[in-house]
Amino acid sequence: MERDISKTYQSPLASRYTSPEMNYNFSDQKKFSTWRKLWLYLAQAEKELGLPITDAQLEEMAAHLDDVDLAAAAEHERRVRHDVMAHVHTFAAACPQAAGVIHLGATSCFVGDNTDLLVLRDGLDILLPRLARCLQRLAAFAERHAALPTLGFTHLQPAQLTTVGKRACLWLQDLLQDEAALRQLRSQLRFRGVKGTTGTQASFLQLFDGDHNKVQRLDRRVTELAGFSSCYTICGQTYPRKVDVQVVQALAALGATAHKMCTDIRLLASMKELEEPFEKSQIGSSAMPYKRNPMRSERCCALARHLMTLPSNALQTAATQWMERTLDDSANRRITLSEAFLSADGVLMTLQNICEGLVVYPRVIERHVQQELPFMAAENIIMAMVKEGADRQECHEQLRVLSQAAGDRVKQEGLDNDLVSRLRQSDYFAPVHARLDSLLDPASFTGRAEQQVSQFLSEEVAPVLSLYQGQLEGSAELKI
Repeated sequence: MERDISKTYQSPLASRYTSPEMNYNFSDQKKFSTWRKLWLYLAQAEKELGLPITDAQLEEMAAHLDDVDLAAAAEHERRVRHDVMAHVHTFAAACPQAAGVIHLGATSCFVGDNTDLLVLRDGLDILLPRLARCLQRLAAFAERHAALPTLGFTHLQPAQLTTVGKRACLWLQDLLQDEAALRQLRSQLRFRGVKGTTGTQASFLQLFDGDHNKVQRLDRRVTELAGFSSCYTICGQTYPRKVDVQVVQALAALGATAHKMCTDIRLLASMKELEEPFEKSQIGSSAMPYKRNPMRSERCCALARHLMTLPSNALQTAATQWMERTLDDSANRRITLSEAFLSADGVLMTLQNICEGLVVYPRVIERHVQQELPFMAAENIIMAMVKEGADRQECHEQLRVLSQAAGDRVKQEGLDNDLVSRLRQSDYFAPVHARLDSLLDPASFTGRAEQQVSQFLSEEVAPVLSLYQGQLEGSAELKI
C-alpha cells in the first residue's frame, strides 16, 4: 500500500528550510549507495593484497552501486532486525557472483561509521562555501557603510557613536571564527578505516594469514579509495564520538553567531534604521497591512535556537559509550547529526539572503544621532570652553542645567532634544557658538571606526575569502 505523504510527518527542516544538496547528503540513497561503495573499496583492496576476488566480481559490484532496492532492504530488515545485514542481502541479490565477498571480514561499523564520516565531510563541504558567501556579502555591506555614523549601544542604551560598517564587522568577526573552526574540523576529519568488530583488526589478520603488514596496507588503501588522507590508528567498534561533539558544537557556535546578528537586525528594524529584504508582494501581517516583520531574521533565530540545543545530545552520547561501544547512540545520532547540519544549512541560506538585501535608512539614523549627540558632546564643549578661558567646574554646571532642561523636554513632553539651540541662546557659551557645528559633527565622534573597517576587511576577511575562489557566486533564494 502506497503511503500518503500528506498524512505522514515530514521534517520541516527538509521540506521548508534547507537546500537540495544538504537534504541529499542525509538521504537514504546517499547512505546506502555509500555503503555499497565502501564494500567495493574493501573488496578491491583485498583483491590487490592477494585475496581470491575476481575482476568480474568487482565489476558486478560497481555496476550496482546506485540501484538500491529500498523496498527489498526494508523487507529483509523487518525479518532480520539488522539494517546492515539487510543491505548485505539486498546487494548480494543484485550481485550474485560477488555475494560471497561482500562485507568480507568487516563489521557493521565499517559501512555505518565510515559513511557517517563521509557524510560529515560532505556536509562541511556544503556549509563552508555557504558561510564564505555570507562573509563576502556582509563584507561588501560593511565597506559601503564604513563611515556612516550611528549610535552605539551598551546595555541597549545610547552610547558613544560607531559606524554602521563597524557594527557589521562585529558580526563578521564572529562569522570568521566559525569559518575557522569548521575549516579546521574539516581538515582534521579522519576515516575509521578497516578495524573489525572491536577495533583490533583480528578478522582481517586472519584473512591475511597473520600478515600484519597487509592488514595495515588494507587499512591505508581503503582510506585512500574513500578520499581520506588518514584514518584512526586506535578505535573501538566506532570512531570516537568526541568527533560528533566537536562538529555539533562548532555548528551550534555558528548558530549563536547568527542568532546574535539577526537579533541585532530585528532591534534595528524596530528602530527603522535597518531592514532585511522585503519583497514587493510580501505580507508582513494578516491583520496589519502596514507591518514589515523581519521574518528572515526571526527564522534564523528560530533555527539557530534549535541548533544550539543539540550539543547536549552529542555530549551525552560520547559520555555513555561503554567500553568499545553500545548501540544506544544509533537512534540519537540519526536525529542529532542530520538536524545539526540541516539547521546550519537553513541558517546560512537565510543569512546569505539577508546579507544580500540589507537596507539602511541614513536619515532615520541621523535623526537618532542628533537626538543624543548634544548630550554626548558635553565633554568636547567643556574642553573647548576651557581653552577659551572658562572655569571647568562652572562650565560643567552651566551645561548640566541646560542638559537637564533639554532632557525633560524629551522625556516629559516627547519633543526633540533642543540642547544645541539652548547653547546658542546662552551668552555664557558665546565663545564657542561659532564652533558648535564642528563640535557636533557626528564623524568626529566615531574615532577610528572607518579605518578599523578597512584594516579588518583587508587583513582578516580578504585572506579567508581567497580560499573560496570560484565558490562565491549565486544568490540565496528562499523557498518560503
